[in-house]
Amino acid sequence: MRLFAAVLPPAAVLDELAAEVALLKKLPAAERLRWSARDGWHFTLAFYGEVPEDTVPELRERLGRAAHRRDPYELRIAGGGRFADRVVWAGADGDRPAMRKLADSAAAAGRRAGLEVDEHRPYTPHLTLARNRVGHLKLAPYAAALKEFSGRSWTVGTLSLMRSHPPAPGTAGAQSHYEEIASWPLGE
Repeated sequence: MRLFAAVLPPAAVLDELAAEVALLKKLPAAERLRWSARDGWHFTLAFYGEVPEDTVPELRERLGRAAHRRDPYELRIAGGGRFADRVVWAGADGDRPAMRKLADSAAAAGRRAGLEVDEHRPYTPHLTLARNRVGHLKLAPYAAALKEFSGRSWTVGTLSLMRSHPPAPGTAGAQSHYEEIASWPLGE
């Protein structure tokens, strides 16, 4: 199973982001981007990759412990940016140190369960909105349009274990589907 730990924003927060994305899709050349589906909007905390079925119970147990050790915190989707000219993303504002600690705990849970978790890149909380399908399209206008966006605040109270179902091979334009397979309340 292809698994990752994530924070899932509530529906009302995603409604606000969807309205902002509708505006982004009106920018020149927006049709040349591959836009992420709303049901795929999440903040990845730790990516585990392919996880053997017999490792999942230990990963679940360790994620439950990690959630227990972290308190709920305030977050909002705010601002945005780009990773070079490959990805357009929405950012996070609020208690980012708590978000980083939760991400560190989720990564440590994976390592303790025997999984290889990438430790080399610094954690940047982001929610992927679009991917560049052509190399020469500049994404700076999309990042600039997101600069002033600030959604409503919510209390992050849950750590989720997600499964990624890749699209069927050869299906043009298809995207991965994500399924929450477990969740734990923070601080309980």
